[in-house]
Amino acid sequence: MNDLGVDVVLPCLDEAAALPGVLAALPPGYRALVVDNGSGDGSPEVAAELGAKVVHEPRRGYGAAVHTGLEAATADVVCFADADGSLDLGDLPPLVAAVGEGADLAVGKRVPVRREVWPWHARAGNAVLSLLLRSRGLPVRDIAPLRAVRREDLLALDVTDRAFGYPLELLVKAQRAGWQVREFDVTYRERAKGTKSKVSGSARGTLRAVRDFGRVLAR
Repeated sequence: MNDLGVDVVLPCLDEAAALPGVLAALPPGYRALVVDNGSGDGSPEVAAELGAKVVHEPRRGYGAAVHTGLEAATADVVCFADADGSLDLGDLPPLVAAVGEGADLAVGKRVPVRREVWPWHARAGNAVLSLLLRSRGLPVRDIAPLRAVRREDLLALDVTDRAFGYPLELLVKAQRAGWQVREFDVTYRERAKGTKSKVSGSARGTLRAVRDFGRVLAR
């Protein structure tokens, strides 16, 4: 989009097994910014060896890692994705193009390669949340697992959640600010072997996510 290219923020907690495939899928002109959130499996070293810029966020939490990456980014347009291999970074260019064409925020809607890739309880939760967002006037069917946005606009939006509620708060505040949001189908596949979901991978993770989402919606 400009001489600075596009920064891709990848929050990372024990994703060493996934990083080679994730980073290999980066489109030309897109730079990886891996935000290590306290990994114990050598993820920062793997990312650095593969050419990614690595920053550290000691405060545990998805939103904390995302915000640190946003602050460390230097490109006008910044993308966000998970580092577990479930998303294809090759799907980013249409989102970035949409921002270049006037959208305030471009987001992905997950299309699973197989039904079992997305557990029923995660699909159901996502369906309820996206329905609530549409009832507020935001035309989305997912909670933005893949995102592209102008860096300064996102900083000004002042998303404050530092846990799992970050993407939901982003969408809620985008709707309140009158942002034009465009949604694109993106591939959703099985996460890389050797990694574990921080949300659906455990009952504790799911309960924490429900707590964080509920807190955002109650504001």
